[in-house]
Amino acid sequence: MAVIVRIGVLHTPKEIEIELADDADGDKLAAEVEAAISGDDKVLWLTDRRGRRVGIPAERLAYLEIGSPHEERHVGFGAQ
Repeated sequence: MAVIVRIGVLHTPKEIEIELADDADGDKLAAEVEAAISGDDKVLWLTDRRGRRVGIPAERLAYLEIGSPHEERHVGFGAQ
């Protein structure tokens, strides 16, 4: 099952959505994000399932959501 990552970037209204490879480890990804934010890494690099690399400046990360594409996402006033 693929892993979907949604990234919020400061001062940008759109999310970045990346579909990672089937063997991506969510816990390892979370550790990489924490290292990028708290360490000397200037850019968080992610590689999507097609091998494309995406770089996000670590200081611009607003939030990161890690999940699978099959998880239900509620939108609207009736969402709980």
